[in-house]
Amino acid sequence: MKIPEIEIPIIPIPLEKKVTLFIKREDLIHPEISGNKFWKLFYNINHYLEKNPENPFIITFGGAFSNHIAAVAALGKESGIPTLAIIRGQELHTRWKENPTLITAADNGMRFRFVTREEYGDKIQLTENLKIEFPNALIIPEGGTNENAVKGIQHLLNPETKSFDYLCTAVGTGGTVAGLSRFAAQHQKVLGFKVVIDHSLETTVAELSGKNNFDLFDAQDGGYGKITDENIRFINDFYHDFGIKTDPIYTGKMMRKLFELIEKDYFPEQCRILAFHTGGLQGIEGANDMLRKKNRGWIQFGK
Repeated sequence: MKIPEIEIPIIPIPLEKKVTLFIKREDLIHPEISGNKFWKLFYNINHYLEKNPENPFIITFGGAFSNHIAAVAALGKESGIPTLAIIRGQELHTRWKENPTLITAADNGMRFRFVTREEYGDKIQLTENLKIEFPNALIIPEGGTNENAVKGIQHLLNPETKSFDYLCTAVGTGGTVAGLSRFAAQHQKVLGFKVVIDHSLETTVAELSGKNNFDLFDAQDGGYGKITDENIRFINDFYHDFGIKTDPIYTGKMMRKLFELIEKDYFPEQCRILAFHTGGLQGIEGANDMLRKKNRGWIQFGK
């Protein structure tokens, strides 16, 4: 992977408050390896290929609508490296062709192994078994979070981002917020918005970051992958007001919670806030399919 030449825009979000809010459009970095996923994979794949592995092969883990699965599949196609995904939910074995994320991943050459949720829960044993079966493979953890991923997140920051007082990101497995925390300027506070119920995240982020310059907020809004009517309305309104698409799992939830904090005067006056759009727009099609089946409202960009 090469560092893209594209300049990622930082877009102002006008507010009737005495703070300024901007969003950095990392979702624009690559059409398929979107947002933070690009940088979480950057050093993982480059360090792996530097070793000149014989018959290179990439293996990773994820759920049926995973942005990480989609990104790894696209990376494999772009790099000419076969990929295998261990997918949570054996019941999907006969139904995966109903899933837009997995269809696209398969089109990009990815193969799947569907395991029970119990098997998936013991990823340590799964990983050990895979190392024996595929000794030359690069095995990337769920969500891509490891030391190489945290190192890659430094590329979200540049001289322009140093002018902000707060750096904000959605939090799934913790790699992105840990990277922002590790590489933030001394004057900056990092805010993470948790979209999962995981009481170990604070410890994970602290260990990966090595700093205490961050706070985590609950933005899971019913649980990981759950989409409330309020979340749908916010995403549609946000697009109508600012022309920016957000996804219902990560950035949409982060921005909704961030707006709530701003409305409650959490931030000091005249401060500058930067939110990172971490991509994930590929999951909207699957989310809308699910919402329609439940006769609920859906995400309607451009309507």
